[in-house]
Amino acid sequence: MKLHDKGVYLVGGKLCDTAPVSQEEARKGTMAYSILKAHNTTDDMKNLRLKFDSMTSHDITYVGIIQTARASGMDKFPLPYVMTNCHNTLCAVGGTINEDDHQFALSAAHKYGGIYVPPSMAVIHSYNREMMSGCGRMILGSDSHTRYGALGTMAVGEGGGELAKQLVGRTYDMAYPGVVAIYLTGKLNPGVGPQDVALALVGATYANGYVKNKVMEFVGPGIASLSADCRNGIDVMTTETTCWSSIWETDAVTKEYFDIHGRPEAYKELKPADVAYYDGCIELDLSTIECMIALPMHPSYAYPIRELKANARDILHEIETRANEQLSGKVHMDLVSKIAADGSIRVDQGVVAGCSGGTFENVCDVARILRGKNCGAGTFRLSVYPDSMPTYLELVKNGAVADIVSAGGIFRECFCGPCFGAGDTPANGEFSIRHTTRNFPNREGSKPGEGQISAVALMDARSIAATAANGGVLTAASEVLDEPLPTPEYHFDVSVYDKRVYNGWGHAEPEHELKFGPNIKDWPEQPALSDDLLLKVVSYITDPVTTTDELIPSGETSSFRSNPLRLAEFTLSRKDPGYVGRAKAVKALDDERRAGTMPAEVQSVYDALAKAGVQVEPEATNVGSAVFANKPGDGSAREQAASCQRVLGGAANFAREYATKRYRSNCINWGMLPFLVEDPSVFAQGDYVFVPGARKALLDAAPEMTAYAVAADGKVTPFTVRLGDMTADERQILADGCLINYYKNN
Repeated sequence: MKLHDKGVYLVGGKLCDTAPVSQEEARKGTMAYSILKAHNTTDDMKNLRLKFDSMTSHDITYVGIIQTARASGMDKFPLPYVMTNCHNTLCAVGGTINEDDHQFALSAAHKYGGIYVPPSMAVIHSYNREMMSGCGRMILGSDSHTRYGALGTMAVGEGGGELAKQLVGRTYDMAYPGVVAIYLTGKLNPGVGPQDVALALVGATYANGYVKNKVMEFVGPGIASLSADCRNGIDVMTTETTCWSSIWETDAVTKEYFDIHGRPEAYKELKPADVAYYDGCIELDLSTIECMIALPMHPSYAYPIRELKANARDILHEIETRANEQLSGKVHMDLVSKIAADGSIRVDQGVVAGCSGGTFENVCDVARILRGKNCGAGTFRLSVYPDSMPTYLELVKNGAVADIVSAGGIFRECFCGPCFGAGDTPANGEFSIRHTTRNFPNREGSKPGEGQISAVALMDARSIAATAANGGVLTAASEVLDEPLPTPEYHFDVSVYDKRVYNGWGHAEPEHELKFGPNIKDWPEQPALSDDLLLKVVSYITDPVTTTDELIPSGETSSFRSNPLRLAEFTLSRKDPGYVGRAKAVKALDDERRAGTMPAEVQSVYDALAKAGVQVEPEATNVGSAVFANKPGDGSAREQAASCQRVLGGAANFAREYATKRYRSNCINWGMLPFLVEDPSVFAQGDYVFVPGARKALLDAAPEMTAYAVAADGKVTPFTVRLGDMTADERQILADGCLINYYKNN
């Protein structure tokens, strides 16, 4: 794999350093440019204002989005909006709360004209691939793995606020992104699957930010050798590189996919122009990809399985040491003990599931490898989750389910649970291998605060099956397959959806009543930004990266997703359990100030500022809490990572940088100033930060502001903060206090 250190041209399908046209003109030759231009609502291609063809959400996010849009004046869905129920479908988690939300979504589909996919019918991205994708289209989803580029669809995963904007007729605004070519050549070797390619790409690009907030554009002759399922499996994992979106060349394989799914009109050929310019390029020879494993606790910690087995003790010791540093001593992860006396690595659990793992070809290959084998009666166990009911039906018909169950595997329903901590949670100290999208800390459902931790590694379904057939001894599929497995024939039966999915697009029923459950609450009111701002730093996180899962845990906590204040009780609970209490204490100080009494703690801060010669107006200054993290926001698009801080009185974040655009956008849409700071050592947890003239500097697009750190001993230290690039609308949203306030005021 080669990462170019400068831009490249694609001329007649070949990579070149020069071209017969200008770089500016060649930029227009990418597939990304043509699709973005078609969806841009203005002629300004440097500053995009996009409208999407459709949207999608699952049952962790759609209630909050609809509640936000309702509060902002929405009366019907202006574009097709798919609401799937693939995350919180277990009533054992959260009692009846989950089904109450599903009923809310069905009533919203009737009232506003939406598409409702019942629980257990399909995982979010599989339904959208099957029914909503199309060459040249754009789809916006409130899940970070909204990626349908392999089907010619530019898809974007964002926080709920961005979907609410589309629902009230506004646009998705951003500067034109960079575009990086992923130039594929060669052909995969036997046993190597889509997850192996994906992990190799993530390992090569995540840490260095090579494609961060850019479009990954897949081109080159190697694409032709990949099936549609394989392309989809690679594509969905591009999220883990931190890219913004993806797009692939389309061909006869893509056409066949749409033909099989009864939507031939969704196909058209997509390819770059004869001359196209890319801001970067990754050359990847598919024949060089080995069977891979991404060790805890990130998809980028990727190694060839061959290398891990040859150096097991050294690599596992390094990984567990890094994991234990990240766990901050709360609990100890032990990976070295998984090495048996004979030097093999023992695994306790295997899972193949969701939008990345549960696809038809993946499961068929699992079944072929397990046919006639025995997973064993030891500690190892295997679970397989199909990605949709049409897939499940075909797997029943062709015998794949029988092969897996006969080998001792468990076949389950269409459910995203293993991907976010609500299904197949391993026992304390266990080692799980999974073909899912993430292996972040605690995403499998463990609770370090209660002394429980398990380790998750990502692998391709084929190597998981090979490991299962070997009784739980870590095995690469390439060790058991000498030739490629034949591509299974697939027949898509749309009647499975016709009989259960409610499609109200274009048929809104305004008089239909929304069905609320007792746990569905409106968003609390949020204050507008005051002229000056006083912040107390209530959490100080020094990890290199802070994921959204750490900001607001997934799993069973998501049962309270429709109740902002209940969900907020879990904010940072696994990373900093004292955060909620400290944030509430600051909110109480501001409530006291608003009631007309200046708290003594706040007054002492103002006294220190006045003594240092800093002018203050205490009565007109909001007091809020703030969090510092080096690089927050990697991972999920869930807006709760920001909204939970906000409803607890959060007013800003301080960071060296933000891991993803979507998390930064969530902060903005919830009225939390996304400050950038070069030297965070000027303040500590418990210190106050005063930002005079914050509102004016924000609205005037000042490049930087002077802030003042006030330590517990009264020492005042000035330092510089920045907000980075923002649109005028984003600045006004922050000034108004949140997106809901912005729409009320405009």
